[in-house]
Amino acid sequence: MKDKIIREVYTVLEDRRDNPIDSYTSKLMSNDEKQAEDKILEKIGEEAAEVIIASKNDENLVSESADLIFHTLLLLAYKGIDIDDLFDEFERRVK
Repeated sequence: MKDKIIREVYTVLEDRRDNPIDSYTSKLMSNDEKQAEDKILEKIGEEAAEVIIASKNDENLVSESADLIFHTLLLLAYKGIDIDDLFDEFERRVK
């Protein structure tokens, strides 16, 4: 099923957090001059704005939404949140 990709992406993000490599996500989750959480939150803000613009312009909404969801997953992985907590929250909202 296509929804497995969310869990696969999340597993990669957790691995990049725990075993940093020379990658975009590892760099976002590492501290340097700017705190890692601040860098991730800035990306989420940027991506949220791009979703708004994409929606208003009726273009690239899927791509920009994927970027926003990706960076939100990155934040959850960085904060050590279990992905099942997110799925549990969605299940509660369906009921």
